[in-house]
Amino acid sequence: MAEHRLAEPVALVLGGGGVLGASQVGMLRALDEAAIQPDLVLGTSVGAINGAMLAAAPGRSAVDELTRLWQEMVDSDIFSGSLLGRTVQAIRTGTHLHSSEPLRRQLTEHLGDQRIEELPLPFQCVAASIERAREHWFTSGRLVEAVLASSAVPGLLQPVDIDGEHFLDGGLVSSIPVDRAMHLGARTVIVLQVGRVDAPLRPPRRPWEVAVVAFEIARRHRYQTTMANLPEDVSVHVLPTGTEPTPVSDRRQLHYRDFSTVPGRIRAARDASLRYLDDLARRS
Repeated sequence: MAEHRLAEPVALVLGGGGVLGASQVGMLRALDEAAIQPDLVLGTSVGAINGAMLAAAPGRSAVDELTRLWQEMVDSDIFSGSLLGRTVQAIRTGTHLHSSEPLRRQLTEHLGDQRIEELPLPFQCVAASIERAREHWFTSGRLVEAVLASSAVPGLLQPVDIDGEHFLDGGLVSSIPVDRAMHLGARTVIVLQVGRVDAPLRPPRRPWEVAVVAFEIARRHRYQTTMANLPEDVSVHVLPTGTEPTPVSDRRQLHYRDFSTVPGRIRAARDASLRYLDDLARRS
């Protein structure tokens, strides 16, 4: 593969997207094979999980550990429970279908009790503050708590309480935080999105589509506005997933517990991203 000459600092931006986040593991493997080392990692939701794992142990070991983590999620299903169990949980709590404890245990097993400010690679993740109705960037503090806050999907997982402030999924306020990377001084931004922003939208025809379409418009608007107004001194590269995006109206978008596609998504994203990076190196 040809040598890459990227303007520094180089930031990785890992967006949200639930189980589609498996694609980011393949992208990270491609970046490692291409010998591209970031100076900063930013993550939202599942991107916060993947980004935290990379920042905690930069390099191939992090990618191998991430692959194991995703395999564990395939085998254990962090969103486990019968329909009856999920119904009981929703009735009991009134706010969410699943406990955060399975995810917390898995993150703690892999990340321990590390603090963000002590990580080998600079890392930040974002969550939505309920009380302040705004984005909150975690730049210090306990890593697992911050990642849980960034990953607290409304309706699926409970809001995360940190020092009396409650947080929900970062995708509500900054789904693919390219603007944050530029604000922090990045001159090359590599975007690890998961294909959701490319999924076709159409007017909702069913009750469940109303909320999904509304959320997609909200989460895409900021990213697309940022991408349409990039400064001339910043280069942004969006890595491909290697798979066709699933239309938002497709009921498969609701299958958040289906991890069967994980191995294929990792392979497809790795292969497609390697081709992209090779072409980028030849043009640089």
